[in-house]
Amino acid sequence: MRLPHDPRALAELRSPTEEEPWRILVSGCIFGWKVAVDGTTYGLDQDRPAWLSSSRVRLIPFCPEDYLLGTPRAMPDLHGGDGFAVLDGLARVLDPSRRDLTAQVVAGAEEMTRIARQNRVDFALMTDRSGACGSQVISVGCRLEAPVAYRKGVGVATAMLLREGFHVVSQRDYKTLEILRSKLETGYEPDPAARDHHEHPWVLENL
Repeated sequence: MRLPHDPRALAELRSPTEEEPWRILVSGCIFGWKVAVDGTTYGLDQDRPAWLSSSRVRLIPFCPEDYLLGTPRAMPDLHGGDGFAVLDGLARVLDPSRRDLTAQVVAGAEEMTRIARQNRVDFALMTDRSGACGSQVISVGCRLEAPVAYRKGVGVATAMLLREGFHVVSQRDYKTLEILRSKLETGYEPDPAARDHHEHPWVLENL
């Protein structure tokens, strides 16, 4: 289960210390690596929560798309299903010219999961709407072809992490991120108006 969908897992998350910080697997672009398809970070590193810089947090960055496809690269998108369907051989990852990138993206997911196991991560913070890292919303087909369609679902790397028992939170899961901050900072009160991505009005009305 994702952390936003599993309050018990969130409540049971251990308290971090400087000796035993939270080990958070994080999408490379959120960390600040220029591994987006266009060779930027999409600006995601500028918007990441400040508490991720705490001495009681250890970030472990990785980009499952850059792993074999490199950067810059053609946009890899899901066709025929979500990340679970890709892992089950029922859907594919294709670029805008319909070149099949499934094997490379699955290999990146396998390496990300290996890193998660090796580092015994507490949870993963992943870039939503990505065909690899999406954890709440993914595109239906190519994002470069209008009209762009979206659905609820997960990317390939997120699907593999979830199947291996790791918890995943999106950078747009603001309510969960607020609760995580309150576990890290004594006395911090989460914003009661914050919502996770799957609770956002646009998602509820359109997906």
